[in-house]
Amino acid sequence: MRSLLEPARRARHPAARQLANRDLAQVLRVLDTDPVASCMVAARLQEYGLDARYGYGELWSRGDPGDSLCFSGANLVPLRGDAASVQAFAERALRFPRMCSSVVGRRELALPLWEALSGHWGPEREVRGVQPLLALAGYATITADPEVRKVRPDELDRYLEAAIAMFIEEVGVDPRAGDGGRGYRRRIAGLIESGRAWARFDDGEVVFKAEVGALSRRTGQIQGVWVHPEHRGKGHGATGTAAVANAVVASGRTASLYVNDYNGAARRAYRKVGFQQIATFATVLLD
Repeated sequence: MRSLLEPARRARHPAARQLANRDLAQVLRVLDTDPVASCMVAARLQEYGLDARYGYGELWSRGDPGDSLCFSGANLVPLRGDAASVQAFAERALRFPRMCSSVVGRRELALPLWEALSGHWGPEREVRGVQPLLALAGYATITADPEVRKVRPDELDRYLEAAIAMFIEEVGVDPRAGDGGRGYRRRIAGLIESGRAWARFDDGEVVFKAEVGALSRRTGQIQGVWVHPEHRGKGHGATGTAAVANAVVASGRTASLYVNDYNGAARRAYRKVGFQQIATFATVLLD
């Protein structure tokens, strides 16, 4: 079967270039046309801009940012482009040592990009090829759990224990590997300090948790949704997510998240909350 990328390989095409702060205003306007799918990147650019000195990643284009965009950082995130753009992104990525831990984005871009990279970066640890991207512009359609609240800084240790359990269950690796957990602890502490970690505590134990992992001017992307195994099947996932989503909506933003297609329980819970699918993501996890 002919590969999607064969025409791009045969034809000469402009190389992907790194964008700079002079491009920022145009890039943000482009991302604003797709605010839910671009939330992760828009949030970062709105906070840090495109100054490479900050070291938070690069943004690439092979022409007009309205037609071709890819973010390269801890994740490689293709945002828009045709087959030639995807090939150009792959070629640029392969010029340097791999820094990302995943390729993630709209399915129609992320999977072809991985196809171009897999011969050099593969094999992948896991491909999650169908991840519905969900959005909720209004308040939840079910009653939110009134016990779900922002986590306090003094609750870091108890919350971190649940966050580690969620990460291992969801990603399949221990976030403490490599540095003993210092980096992951700093990240979770930062989310708590910024008021973006939410939980329900019963007798000091985390029953439900979630974070707003990315917060752009238009969208809040919910991640890390987890219910303690002993409390599953009681509706905490739906009512807890409703509480976090309502907080995002109350801030004037759209609440969003993406979920693995095979996670039937989570998909049912998010449907109860009122989330609707607007696109499909894919994630390739790398070792």
